Amino acid sequence: MNVTVPWREFICRACGHIYNEKKGDPDSGIAPGTRFEDIPNDWLCPLCGVTKADFVPYDRAASEKARQSACASAPVLARSRVLGRARDHDVVIIGGGTAAWRTAEAIRQVSEYLSIAIVAACDAHRYDKPMLSVAFARGLTPAGMIKESGAAAAARLCVDLFPRTSATSITAARSELRTTRGSFHYRHLVLAHGARSILPPGLTPGHCWRINHLDHYARFCAALEGGRKHVLMVGAGLIGAELANDLALGNHRVTLIDVADRPLARLVKDGAVTEALFAAWKSLPIEFIGGITISTSEKIAVGYRVTLSNGTVLHPDMIVVAAGLQTPDRLSRSAGLEWNNGIVVNPVSLRTCLPGIYAIGDCASIAGKVSRFIEPIARQALTIASQIHGDKLLPYADLPLPVRVKTTSYPITVR
Repeated sequence: MNVTVPWREFICRACGHIYNEKKGDPDSGIAPGTRFEDIPNDWLCPLCGVTKADFVPYDRAASEKARQSACASAPVLARSRVLGRARDHDVVIIGGGTAAWRTAEAIRQVSEYLSIAIVAACDAHRYDKPMLSVAFARGLTPAGMIKESGAAAAARLCVDLFPRTSATSITAARSELRTTRGSFHYRHLVLAHGARSILPPGLTPGHCWRINHLDHYARFCAALEGGRKHVLMVGAGLIGAELANDLALGNHRVTLIDVADRPLARLVKDGAVTEALFAAWKSLPIEFIGGITISTSEKIAVGYRVTLSNGTVLHPDMIVVAAGLQTPDRLSRSAGLEWNNGIVVNPVSLRTCLPGIYAIGDCASIAGKVSRFIEPIARQALTIASQIHGDKLLPYADLPLPVRVKTTSYPITVR
């Protein structure tokens, strides 16, 4: 008797990406219907780049039942908190992205009763940020990318969420965080506010799109409506190359420029790989111009007039900047934290130079190096949680990892 084996799912322990056997991973050459055991052992997670060995079986029904159970018990946990002023918390986390939520989850794994507040400038919805650069051609709407609303995640983890709230300064001597919604007092403070896009010279902020957040992506998608656009993509690094590929697959014309003479110059050293990428792009409406900068840009009646450093004049409908990220320093400067291309942390404990303050993710600097990738975040969160709970330190190790470049016309893995 032929019995059909149900399709299974497997979840990445590092970033939470789910491999569905029915859907496969076509962008990586894994056809729909490929059983997990038939995937080559050198396959990597499409989001964070860890190996097949880092995936474990995932039971969606059991996970949802556990989530509902946790949500139901949240009010009981909330009543168990130590009473104090309304804005007193054991832990205050600044940020509303993956690093913030991973930290809250790690703390909840070791303690049900520590009071946690998340102060986020956004709505703090949970979504896979690396998908922003490949979502358009796949028809993923901003709403469809949300895996869990900020409010639902806060209820599940018994966290006090303060969305659309900007942190303005830290007074470390008083363990006080000032925000646009008043002050918070903390025992432990976790800086998880990420980084912001760099604006190259020659561009005006109000004229450019910088897609570093779900809100940005939502407005960008709305602006793309109404027909084919000519998009000038400034920066041909990881995000710029992925976005250019994605928009071209969506039938938009893309001019991709960079100060380097080829795309992905900092990541890909093999010229043959670059040539293979150009070959894959040959059938797409992508033009690459390398070794160039922008001299001037101005808004005109329809679109923009952009003059390049070689005298070339372009007339794009939209300008998108993907020229790298920088960590904002206002908060760390106000607290007197040590700075080196980001908030300096101990490489093993992720503590800053001040007691009770930690940094995680895009804003944390180890020996002047800042990681802009997803995989380290889960391990960093466990390290921070081990100290906040008072247990023995679970040391963090800064490991070299493969990088997945999601140029779906020609996917690249950089080791």
